Amino acid sequence: MPLATPDVRRHNLGLVLGRVLEGAGEARADIAGATGLSRGAVTSLVAELIDAGLVEESDVVAPAGMGRPRTTLAPAASAPCVLIALLDADHATAVAATLSGDELARVSLRHGRPMGDPAAVVDVLAEAVDDAAARVAATGRRIADVCVVVWAPVGGTPARVLADTDLEWGEVDLLGLLRARSAAVAAFEGAGAVARLVSDSEVAALAEHVAVAGETLLYLKADSGIGGAVVLSAGDDSGTRVLAAALGHLPVVPGGVRCACGQHGCLVTVAGPDVLLSRSGLGPLAADEGLTVALEAFVAQVRAGAEPAASVWQEAAREIARTLQIVALTVAPDVIVLGGFVAALAADVDAVFRTIQPRIAHAPVLPVAPVVGSTLGADAALRGALRDARMRLLADPLAI
Repeated sequence: MPLATPDVRRHNLGLVLGRVLEGAGEARADIAGATGLSRGAVTSLVAELIDAGLVEESDVVAPAGMGRPRTTLAPAASAPCVLIALLDADHATAVAATLSGDELARVSLRHGRPMGDPAAVVDVLAEAVDDAAARVAATGRRIADVCVVVWAPVGGTPARVLADTDLEWGEVDLLGLLRARSAAVAAFEGAGAVARLVSDSEVAALAEHVAVAGETLLYLKADSGIGGAVVLSAGDDSGTRVLAAALGHLPVVPGGVRCACGQHGCLVTVAGPDVLLSRSGLGPLAADEGLTVALEAFVAQVRAGAEPAASVWQEAAREIARTLQIVALTVAPDVIVLGGFVAALAADVDAVFRTIQPRIAHAPVLPVAPVVGSTLGADAALRGALRDARMRLLADPLAI
């Protein structure tokens, strides 16, 4: 039996490329020491990565004392990149980035939120994607992965948007609409590759998981609707699992308002952004300036104690905390991260969350996870999608 099977070699190529992408300026000997591979193996693997146009030799570093100069390695200047497209309630954004995470191009266009008209929204998304792709082409790089991120649940084979209540969509073949409108996506798939469609909550949760370094993370975000995910980890990327969690549609108010999903009393009916803005008198601002502007105004009013926003938020914070409690008793997270506009108000939710813990003899039954606000801001989903693309490509570097 050969010492290195194809699977083992692919894995080792990914290990070496991953070290180079970290940008520490390591030489071959450094990589050997960090990965446990022999120097000879690393030399051979690096040669393959150089031939594939993924890695290049960088600086020659003189030794501090006796010894030979060290040649450091860096990602190749013309190495392939990834293209992430994000469709939210207000904007269509396309970002091209290197596998190291360095941004090459960003195009963001407001689509105007034409309700019930996915084709009109995808027209704008295609314009953003093609603009970003043209900027990449001007650098001489090739796009190795295309991922479309949506603020909606995704499912099926091929993947489709299952429903988007924020834009009043039913089931939509978003990739099909984009393929028909975007020359860049059509060319990418025409070359034999496949564009991917994912829910923003799942990839944002992956980025948040890396940021907080907890093994089990519960993520809730609210930007247009309310979504979430649970991230389970064995301690490294290979053991990470992201489970979608439709937290906005947990029925937390018995006999409550009928939700667009058909249930009664879903969290989104009492704490969804549109509901809070309407109750706070900020609905017209959202219609004129977009959800992002209106939610920023809502947060500012809550922090200032202005009514009715402050009272509206107090009620919503209680319902959000109750929802987190239901899920936390099931998955026992190490940390709970709030994304979207609620990130700025996480302390309020944390305070309520701690008052509703089950207790025996005045002591909590389980450890109480902290509820914290995201530090990644609006780019959480983009960062998560980039990390997901990188993990996929590192699984087989020579196929990039």
